[in-house]
Amino acid sequence: MISATSAPKLRVREPGLPRFAPGVEHYRVLGGGAVILHLFAGDRVEVIDREGRQPCEVAAFAPGTAGSGAKPDLAALGLTAKQDSPGINRLLRGEIGSDDWLAGPQVAAGLRKRGIPLGVDKVARLLDGDTRPGDKVSLRAERDVDVIFHAAGPGPNGDMLVDGDNPPTDLSVMVHRATIVPAASVPLPPELGDLVAEYRVDARTARSYEVREGQYIQIIDVQGRECSDFVCFDARQLQDGRERGLDLTTTRTLTGQLYPGPGLASKYFDLDMQPLCEVIRDTVGRHDSFGLACTPRFYEDAGYPGHVSCSENFNNQLDGYGLARRPGWHAINLFYNTGVNAANAIFLDDPWSRPGDYVLLRAMKDLVCASSACPDDIDATNAWNPTDIHVRVYAAHNTFSRAVAYRMSAEAEPRLTRETAFHQRTSALTRQFTEYRGFWLPNRFNNAGPQAEYWAAREKAVVMDLSPLRKFEVLGPDAEDLLQIACTRNIRRLAEGQVVYTAMCYPHGGMVDDGTVFRLGAERFRWIGGDEFGGKWLRDLAEERGLKQVWVKSATDQLHNLAVQGPKSRDILKEIVWTPPARPRVDEIQWFHFTIGRIGGYNGIPVLVSRTGYSGELGYEVFCHPKDGVAVWDAIWAEGQKHGMLPLGLEALDMLRIEAGLVFANYEFNDQTDPYEAGIGFTVAAKGNEEFVGREAILKRKENPRHVLVGLEIDGAEVCGHGSCVHVGRAQIGVVTSGCRSPVLNKNIALCRIDPAYAAIGTEVEIGRLDGQQKRYPARVVRFPFYDPDKLKPRS
Repeated sequence: MISATSAPKLRVREPGLPRFAPGVEHYRVLGGGAVILHLFAGDRVEVIDREGRQPCEVAAFAPGTAGSGAKPDLAALGLTAKQDSPGINRLLRGEIGSDDWLAGPQVAAGLRKRGIPLGVDKVARLLDGDTRPGDKVSLRAERDVDVIFHAAGPGPNGDMLVDGDNPPTDLSVMVHRATIVPAASVPLPPELGDLVAEYRVDARTARSYEVREGQYIQIIDVQGRECSDFVCFDARQLQDGRERGLDLTTTRTLTGQLYPGPGLASKYFDLDMQPLCEVIRDTVGRHDSFGLACTPRFYEDAGYPGHVSCSENFNNQLDGYGLARRPGWHAINLFYNTGVNAANAIFLDDPWSRPGDYVLLRAMKDLVCASSACPDDIDATNAWNPTDIHVRVYAAHNTFSRAVAYRMSAEAEPRLTRETAFHQRTSALTRQFTEYRGFWLPNRFNNAGPQAEYWAAREKAVVMDLSPLRKFEVLGPDAEDLLQIACTRNIRRLAEGQVVYTAMCYPHGGMVDDGTVFRLGAERFRWIGGDEFGGKWLRDLAEERGLKQVWVKSATDQLHNLAVQGPKSRDILKEIVWTPPARPRVDEIQWFHFTIGRIGGYNGIPVLVSRTGYSGELGYEVFCHPKDGVAVWDAIWAEGQKHGMLPLGLEALDMLRIEAGLVFANYEFNDQTDPYEAGIGFTVAAKGNEEFVGREAILKRKENPRHVLVGLEIDGAEVCGHGSCVHVGRAQIGVVTSGCRSPVLNKNIALCRIDPAYAAIGTEVEIGRLDGQQKRYPARVVRFPFYDPDKLKPRS
């Protein structure tokens, strides 16, 4: 909560437990998307507006079968069809696509199974008007019915405008079942595609099965917090009498992870260094890939002789394939929360997995597999309560996105990693992507590489995908008051068309996030930050302060953006962006201002262009609706080639931003550092904004700082990166927050959080490696930013 006085009584929070009582189900309806549910007679439904101003359109059908044609039946919910729904009809026709598990292909598959027609004349509309976050409508099913709930967007296509509109945002649907099924019968998540086979692995048992090359294996934790060991063998090698199964040491070696750690490898190999399977999806993120499946000896040494084990269960299941019995099996310990501590000792803790969590693998050879439902009930491995595992095998012709699950917070629903609007173009230039806050972003590009990308930014121009930045529309008469309270800057001085860089802080002075505020009108603002929690923070703050006439609406899925940076960026964009007479041209935009125009002339693609960036160079950001992403990239890329433009990946960006002294979340700042400690004290308008959250604590901390951010120049060739300790003599007096080899300075540099007593320019320190004592690199405190410290380049 926002303040200590309003905080609820604390309680023990446990991982993996069901969030709702038996018989209560929760479904997230993504903004612009839909879910389809089967309701039984007597079931009660609550439709909840999570962010405000989000209508819900409803279509209902009497249950039918595929090919029979279900008939509309809104009356089963006591509703009347009143208006058209372009969104639901696009969904019914299969025109809305998404890889998220609550929309797109799975909804379409559900429609086909239920025999629902490809169009509907009229739908009911709920939660219309200026609803508040948390407003809800209750419905009751009078008879069995199939229902589509759609979070409708504005206009006929459901798309938000780039200059700020009312974006489609998420709804929650809570189903209270009239008949409560036992926990053991908890429903499985929807099928992902066309099934070949499925198997139930009962608690404390194991199951063997065969999978053909190219097929997919989905291993599901049915009730949550249940470990499932997985083993597999090359089936063709077995036919020739050779055992070639998972070898975890080989896997770690080939994937460059010589030290064990929690999580999954991208591929798993046998002793011959041949790949057996690859990981496609993981909704948990916490697994053990370095231990054996549990063994009889493990239980015997703990005082439980005769206790059933996964290894013995595997012995019994695999005996028929000619595999020799073993006291312990190399296995992937799925959903098993173990790690290695600072003393290199293996430890375990409560599992993270929740009901319905899964791992999706793809077989890279014909495989003989076995999966267990671990019987361990003597420690926290299975939360002291072994339960079932479910295995599904999908046909090879299915196509599944590669993804992990991203959660904004422990209570938030997971979302699978998604592609940005520009992925079609960036993926044609590289296969080296990394997951960043729920999106795939390129690390580096083929042929050129980070060094060339870096020099293009310094000397010519680059284009980079920054779509994962979280965007929130802050709308209404109380919007300015809310941002004045939330931000350390004086938002009241912000003019229309202007942007300001600011921080948001907790009451104790630690930072929530940094970001920019755009003023699009008298009552329309846009917050752009790195963390999705920023939107929730603003909504909670509005509620606490009684600001009823403000809405904070998530717009990340409606606005994707490219950064165009470098000395030639203005020359590129001024040729392709048309602006109306009432708006400044691109070459007229001042630093930290924006304009609204179109690419391709008067009838072209709508874009918002801001003179902002994260490179320390002259630069811009171009925002567009995702449906226009490819066309926007193509226009910028075509003009950029005349000026030597290259694409920029995260590796090169890191060098640029460190040289420019630009901070990064969880490196230079976190919830324990205030803006002054993070090196962005200039964002604190102490005399212009007496209202912002954390002001008193921040000013008190400023008078007695624990640390300050400084720049270091380092002797030696080794890059000293995030987490390296900084010493004077034996004592540690600081820590490196970010470091790199500076191409333009031709030396190693770092940003460092240091004790104020050692922050003076010229102070000699040492950076420790290994244990911090045996290996040291001399360094000295220098002025930062290292590159263009007066920021003449971005101002040019």
